[in-house]
Amino acid sequence: MVLEKINEVNDIKNLSWEELEVLSEEIREFLIEKISVTGGHLAPNLGVVELTMALHLSFDLPADKIVWDVGHQAYTHKILTGRKTGFDELRKYGGMSGFPKRKESDCDAFDTGHSSTSISAAMGLVNARDLLGENHHVIAVIGDGALTGGMAYEALNNASHLKKNFIIVLNDNKMSISENLGGMSKYLNSIRTADAYNGFKSGVESTLIHMGGQRVAEGLKRTKDGIKQLFVPGMLFENMGIKYLGPVDGHDIGAMRRVFNEAKRVKGAVLIHVLTQKGRGYEPAEKNPAKFHGTDPFVIETGLAKKKKEKPNYTDVFSASICRLAEKNENVVAITAAMPDGTGLKKFSNLYPKRFFDVGIAEEHAVTFAAGLAAGGMTPVVAVYSSFLQRAYDQIVHDVCIQNLHVVFAIDRAGLVGSDGETHQGIFDLSFLASIPNLCIMSPKNKQELYAMLKFALKYDGPIAIRYPRGQAYEGLNAFREKIVYGKAEMLYKEQDIVLFAVGSMVQVAEEVREILKEKGLNCTLVNARFVKEFDKELIKELAADHKLLVTMEENVVTGGFGERVVDYVASNEIDLKVEKIALPDMYVEHGNVNILYKDAGIDAQSAAERILSAVEKL
Repeated sequence: MVLEKINEVNDIKNLSWEELEVLSEEIREFLIEKISVTGGHLAPNLGVVELTMALHLSFDLPADKIVWDVGHQAYTHKILTGRKTGFDELRKYGGMSGFPKRKESDCDAFDTGHSSTSISAAMGLVNARDLLGENHHVIAVIGDGALTGGMAYEALNNASHLKKNFIIVLNDNKMSISENLGGMSKYLNSIRTADAYNGFKSGVESTLIHMGGQRVAEGLKRTKDGIKQLFVPGMLFENMGIKYLGPVDGHDIGAMRRVFNEAKRVKGAVLIHVLTQKGRGYEPAEKNPAKFHGTDPFVIETGLAKKKKEKPNYTDVFSASICRLAEKNENVVAITAAMPDGTGLKKFSNLYPKRFFDVGIAEEHAVTFAAGLAAGGMTPVVAVYSSFLQRAYDQIVHDVCIQNLHVVFAIDRAGLVGSDGETHQGIFDLSFLASIPNLCIMSPKNKQELYAMLKFALKYDGPIAIRYPRGQAYEGLNAFREKIVYGKAEMLYKEQDIVLFAVGSMVQVAEEVREILKEKGLNCTLVNARFVKEFDKELIKELAADHKLLVTMEENVVTGGFGERVVDYVASNEIDLKVEKIALPDMYVEHGNVNILYKDAGIDAQSAAERILSAVEKL
């Protein structure tokens, strides 16, 4: 096997052309085999095999720096830098990350995980290089989907002023996670199909050669940008001051090496437009690239998941709930930032296409767009992952909450999400949202309550957020269905001495904690907080009469979270209660199985019970 010859960075440069062709197929077979076992990002990586090989052949790593936008397409890069043995533990606790990590390899120039960041980061590396008087290449690899993000345009505008070499590779596969929409997508489509330019260029060259003008034809080839200016629609990048090369076949290593060598000679920023096929080489991924963008373990022969999903997850519950409620309320509209499948809005888009908006990878725009819809009399629901909502903090504050507009934020993947690691853990939203005036924050204990909360939120007058976790929706405690009243918690079990005041997903954990404490002979009240802002302050006052210890439980970092807000309230009102905070430590949480992460962070039932028992002993 040729792949066996790849054990260290730059080993690929020792291969013959024949071996390179074999290697590309072996890498695809390797990725399909490994990801079918571990899960991971399959389709994006299958699409950039040759592109990555061409980059490694054309540049010298780690001296030259490659910055991968998002980074979920860097698996081949990891293979070519000597990390193929790490794929057995890919995305597992203590194993190799699914994204570039500087601590993993000197060949990973920048940690990534969110979209549209590569050009900005690479610009920083370029200027650091020039200030230090160094002489190496910096390459930003960005997808056409990521190019819908505003940060990418800010960076392109800045890059146009460069006087020294900076290479941007636009990996154009017509997809982000789902199919791309919008003006940039249409613009790139026009370049892909610019037959007027391609046909004219070929015709002129062949005519000149036929007339004996070989040297003239070669000269024309070298100055083809002049023809391109006339015939490629728009020439957006050239007009910005960034040299444009392409389009080039992203599965033709030779063609890409030639254009990379040409790009090295440019004094300034140069963009290479590379056309690739997402999911290439694996038929199920080619037919359904969105499904195989990020996949659980699957059967290679069929592409079907190894574990059949038996019960609905919270995304499924949200999907069904918003469709059901929108049927009764024609003012309800739904917004996603390029993730209709991931956020559960695909069904809504089919049922209510005129009320569905996919704005591309542009969370900031999504939130302000929702604010405009609300100001215009609609009831917008912004469905977004917790970690991606961080990008729109300013818009939440200035465009939604200052005006007290009725925008509903459906915050998916709140809390620990597992295998995607630090960049995707949704562990900060309670902290950064609770600091914003006017914003109501809720979290359901189970699937039934998610529906009830969404129903409440659609009738609420003002900005409101519902945060719910990744994974199977909890079906326990279904008998408890007290009507939702603003700012009021739900009493589940009333006893005395100890009260567990749990938020959302931690109610299920609190149930287990209560059983452990009762086995120890302790009395324990269990409260479903429901509201993080404003939380039930009157209930806390009442509980102080016959309880000594109040335990807050949340799947959020401790700093600025629910527990800290309760502590501040208890202290400032001189309420006679000891408060113990069960929350995530103030740190970034790496990738791994969620159950392992719970235990490692000390928020699983056994760890929480031990902390509570220790606190009881100190009383």
